Amino acid sequence: MPLLKRIFSRENVFALPLCVILIMVIIVTADASPQWIYQGF
Repeated sequence: MPLLKRIFSRENVFALPLCVILIMVIIVTADASPQWIYQGF
């Protein structure tokens, strides 16, 4: 199936876990008070 080959290409095998980790970090840190957003103001 060419669709599966396109999804699981070499770049996507590295990009997909990276994206999932990034989303998980955002979700976990969203519970804490987002002081890093207001540091510049």
